[in-house]
Amino acid sequence: MLHLSIFLFFGAICAAGAVNLLVQRHPINSALSLIAVMVSLAVEYLLLGAEFVAAVQVIIYAGAIMVLFVFVIMLLNAGVEERIEGSRVAMILGIPGMLVGSALVAWVLLERSGTSSVAVGSLPGYPKEIAGLLFHDFLLPFEVTSVLVLIAIMGAVVLASHPDSETQQKKES
Repeated sequence: MLHLSIFLFFGAICAAGAVNLLVQRHPINSALSLIAVMVSLAVEYLLLGAEFVAAVQVIIYAGAIMVLFVFVIMLLNAGVEERIEGSRVAMILGIPGMLVGSALVAWVLLERSGTSSVAVGSLPGYPKEIAGLLFHDFLLPFEVTSVLVLIAIMGAVVLASHPDSETQQKKES
């Protein structure tokens, strides 16, 4: 019973952090909400017995990726988001669509979820096997992803450069 209570508590924190991520007007606050979501997901993974996935969740996503997000946000000097009036069509079709989709997901989870117990070690996913796949079989996609992240950072630097400074340099020369 305690296990379920902790699971539901951190599930609620995860959902609240996700909603807070969407309603925040300042990008730094949104990034901090995303960190709360990632950490609560790591606790959920721990409760499910996936310690390696929980550690990767904290180290990679809540650590490295969020540092990158905050770096890009600071680099772009993003201010408070301006709110505009939403589309009427999106409100008319979006809310019923969301309700239907949520009901469908809830039905599938309740009717089709396999809740039978599984013996320890019967599922694949030992850290040594995952590391072998990641750093041997899928090394090229792993490295390509790191290059793409580097290109994204350079693109953010180019986008963040102020056109006023370029025009001033042309006037001076």
